[in-house]
Amino acid sequence: MWLDRLAGQSSSPSSSQPGSRSYSPAPRKTPSGLGPYITSQQRPGITPRSSSLSLASTESSVSSFLTSSRRANGSALKESKTIYTGPDPEDILSKLLGNYGQSTATATKPVNSPVSSISAEDLELDFDFGGLSIRELALSEEAAVDDVGVYRPQAAEEYERDKTKFEDLHRSIRACDEVLGSVEVNLTSFRNDLATVSADIETLQARSTALNVRLGNRKAVEKGLGPVVEEISVSPTVVSKIADGHIDESWVRVVAEIDRRATAHKKSISSAQGSKGLQDLGPLLEKLVLKAIERIRDFLVAQIKALRSPHINAQIIQQQNFLKFKDLYTFLHKHHAALADEICLAYMNTMRWYYANQFARYENALKKIKLHSLDKADVLGNEDTSRKGTVLSSSKITGPPHDAFNLGRRIDLLRTHNQSALSSYLAEEDQSTHYLEVPFRNFNLALIDNATAEYTFLASFFSPALNYSTISRHFTYIFDPTFQLGHTLTKTLITDTYDVIGVLMAVRLNQHFQFELQRRKVPAADGYINGTAMLLWPRLQYVMNAHCESVRSLTSALPSRPPTSKSEQSKLSAAPHVCTQRFGQLLHGILALSTEAGDDEPVVTSLRRLRTEVEAFLTKYSSAFGTDTRKRERFLYNNYSLILTIISDTHGKLAVEEQEHFEGLKAAFQEVV
Repeated sequence: MWLDRLAGQSSSPSSSQPGSRSYSPAPRKTPSGLGPYITSQQRPGITPRSSSLSLASTESSVSSFLTSSRRANGSALKESKTIYTGPDPEDILSKLLGNYGQSTATATKPVNSPVSSISAEDLELDFDFGGLSIRELALSEEAAVDDVGVYRPQAAEEYERDKTKFEDLHRSIRACDEVLGSVEVNLTSFRNDLATVSADIETLQARSTALNVRLGNRKAVEKGLGPVVEEISVSPTVVSKIADGHIDESWVRVVAEIDRRATAHKKSISSAQGSKGLQDLGPLLEKLVLKAIERIRDFLVAQIKALRSPHINAQIIQQQNFLKFKDLYTFLHKHHAALADEICLAYMNTMRWYYANQFARYENALKKIKLHSLDKADVLGNEDTSRKGTVLSSSKITGPPHDAFNLGRRIDLLRTHNQSALSSYLAEEDQSTHYLEVPFRNFNLALIDNATAEYTFLASFFSPALNYSTISRHFTYIFDPTFQLGHTLTKTLITDTYDVIGVLMAVRLNQHFQFELQRRKVPAADGYINGTAMLLWPRLQYVMNAHCESVRSLTSALPSRPPTSKSEQSKLSAAPHVCTQRFGQLLHGILALSTEAGDDEPVVTSLRRLRTEVEAFLTKYSSAFGTDTRKRERFLYNNYSLILTIISDTHGKLAVEEQEHFEGLKAAFQEVV
């Protein structure tokens, strides 16, 4: 049969057979695997003996078809639609079956049944084995048959059994279609939303660009108009703070801001560049300044009243309540100078009373200290020196013995590192007896400490509103009663005393206080220091003159002629005279207190005069030995040697001069001895 002959041909006919045709009427498709038709080229494993146009397929063929379809698609869930426009395959199949007169029974037979006979026409065909040998071709066909399987018609039972599988497969495919449809809807919605978001982003970008432009313009305008607006505006917070706020550091800063705005407003008005805004701001600034002045006045008056409270420490109030708000006085003096002067005067009167009252109480406490009384009986030429003790209140009582010429440990008062004054309580309870330099030092030490604190406060609080010359005058006004009190105490201590060591100690303490005030940069107290020095130096000169007069009187009292009797001459001793020992101790004290003294000090001249008087006394006293020159020279040698021994441990320029002088005298009489 022609059909059997067609089935026996190769699945890929050669181009040399013009009358040959394809074994399948179905059109060829691209190897996408998505269509319901599969050509022979898409299935290279089907042998020529099998038919691809069989209506009944075996289960293995269906499975192979589904498997190949899924492999080609890559996914069982992908849907593809292909429109076929060629001839109907069923019509072609019916025509073929009708021409050969096959019956229904023979149609059910396997199409791939073997051919019983080969005609001569078949022998004339030209077969293309693709360059393979017959054995290789046979092996390849067997492998292809094994891979594809043999198709056979299905029975009714097999059809019914496979029908359920195909229905399940159909339902699965429909479910996949629904899922894919939902995914398509979601993707479409997502695409629409993405387009909307993209449009919104473009809108936001446009708005952002516009806002950046506006921000740049606003910054440029603000940079130009900011200072102008700030000059013509006052914050409500500032107004509320000035009117009702507590006076603290922040209140001071607000006042400084108001001061700055008021100053700028005055400059703008005076320069004829004021705008309507500046004109409207003027009354508000004026009211704020007046309110600030009122509150500053009340605050400072309250602090001044606190200084008059009993047992108050003025330095604490000055540090905590005045210096922390020193800018307030500057503001007050700038905007209301008359009121500032009144407050300054009130403060000065208060502190004037405060220091006068405090130091008057302190002076009364120091007057209760017992002091050694050195009167005119304690001069160098008085041989009967009495030992007395007294207090500053002039009540004479017997005190412990003292040495009017020996410095001793009194110099420790100058060398001590304790810079604190004796308190009033300790001064009243002290039962020991002291020399005059003790109350002098304590009173003046307390005075310069308070003077330093007050001057420093005045210079810090009232400047730059007041210049330093005005501040110095205010300081002098405040401390004038206190300085007078200090001078009165100094006069009381030195008026009736003949204590050269004590007066010279007071001089050195006063010089020490002067150096300390210079180091502390308090020049306003120089007047008090100079006044004290003007009291001490004349008294020192007076006492030194008294010593000179006493030695001169002692020299005049000596006999002008030596004793004639040998008994009287034998009573004379070559030992140093008691006046020599006193002079040596006094000279030692003066030299120890004058280690840094210059040649221009009055004490140098007085000391040389006293030395001359003592030498004259010793020379006249040695004449009592008469013709005994050796004994007379020995007497002078012993006296000068004693003086040199006493002053040998002193230092300074004046001490070196005195040591050289007495060393020369000692050497002169030593040669004779």
